[in-house]
Amino acid sequence: MAQLLLLRGGILIDDSEVDVSAVRAQGAGGQNVNKVSSAVHLRFDVAKSSLPEMWKRALLATPDHRITKDGVVVIKAQVHRSQELNRADAVARLGAFIEQRTTPQRRRIATRPTLGSKKRRLEGKVQRGEVKKLRGKVEE
Repeated sequence: MAQLLLLRGGILIDDSEVDVSAVRAQGAGGQNVNKVSSAVHLRFDVAKSSLPEMWKRALLATPDHRITKDGVVVIKAQVHRSQELNRADAVARLGAFIEQRTTPQRRRIATRPTLGSKKRRLEGKVQRGEVKKLRGKVEE
């Protein structure tokens, strides 16, 4: 069981939990485009993973096109020309995806507008009113 990814809180994702397969990259290419499978499809089954239950629920509740109906995260990496770099990119993106979706949102602390911002707002409204007044009929 090789360690693949270390997440926040010391949580590990093993190599056995991730299915990586090589596919042909899309788009224009050179001489190797039809011969070399350099793009990578990474599949990570959230339900069968060793993640904490809270994280699993948070990931499965996320409306994202990268999560299938079966709860499998699919990431395609094809930026680099080598398969190894694309694999590392896909793993890094999986880690970032999990971290982003499982980090609790900070509560916003409501603040009052400053006196200067209130004055600027009112001055802007007065200016706008003046512009609209000038659109009226011209008196002779």
